Amino acid sequence: MHYRRLGRSGLKVSEISLGSWITFGDQVDEITAIELVHEAFDQGINFFDNADMYANGQAEVILGKAVADLPREALVLSSKVFWPTMPGPNGRGLSRKHIIESVNASLRRLGTDYLDLYFCHRFDPDTSIEEVARTMDDLVHQGKILYWGTSEWQAFQVAESLGISRQLGLVPQTVEQPQYNLFHRESVENELASLCKDHGLGLTTWSPLYFGILTGKYNDGIPPGSRASLEEMGWIRDRITPERIAMVRRLTGLAQGLSLTTAQLAIAWILRRKEVSSVITGATHLEQLDENLLASEAVDRLTDDVLEEIEVIIGE
Repeated sequence: MHYRRLGRSGLKVSEISLGSWITFGDQVDEITAIELVHEAFDQGINFFDNADMYANGQAEVILGKAVADLPREALVLSSKVFWPTMPGPNGRGLSRKHIIESVNASLRRLGTDYLDLYFCHRFDPDTSIEEVARTMDDLVHQGKILYWGTSEWQAFQVAESLGISRQLGLVPQTVEQPQYNLFHRESVENELASLCKDHGLGLTTWSPLYFGILTGKYNDGIPPGSRASLEEMGWIRDRITPERIAMVRRLTGLAQGLSLTTAQLAIAWILRRKEVSSVITGATHLEQLDENLLASEAVDRLTDDVLEEIEVIIGE
């Protein structure tokens, strides 16, 4: 496993991390989830990503059980705040009230005294960035969080956050967590990459396999038991278009010529970018985790010719 600095901070995270969205407390039972976390840790993953709204808080509970017998100082644990998790009009968003109440709830569910990373899960138009930044600064000084960041904020919003924090002498955010993959790349490549370079931010990117489509498992239809086959996952089925499947079939052929799986090719394509501190992956079984981890060894196979061929495939 390789480790990368989180932007200009001194924190080092595994370049491949394990996330809990849709899996822990939902598709993956507790025993399997604990096995996945332990296997990931044994193979060098130190960054485990979570959020208070994943499985209505159960994802945090399960991760807390999974890491209970692991050395806390060897882990980088994260959570997020924004979506509705409590009753009433103040049970969502980024107000000081909701952030404080949410971080305390996350700490209880995870069974830890502090979070290494705490993300604003979305931008809140009803709360000033100054209020958000001051609250996060307070949490850092209280020792409840070590670093903070944002997820799916636009570049100009992140820039404003950095400017306000520095103007007021507050601890600035260290990281942004955007979606980034072969089918969703504009915000990172056109805006966030330059912002990261100029201001020393890290990127922890999510959905490297575009909700499983870039694994190639939907190349010949939707298999029974797959995520897209579930009734509540219609939003994934909407993304499985003939155009995308045609591209993935060609990517699968390219990957096979490199002795890679389609998933490994897609993850390695992200890892080649130095702005990316960690690629957040998901897994429902140990074999899938092992497959994803081998992507670290595949980056060197992405020669200029291979990258050009990928651009041709995706551009058509």
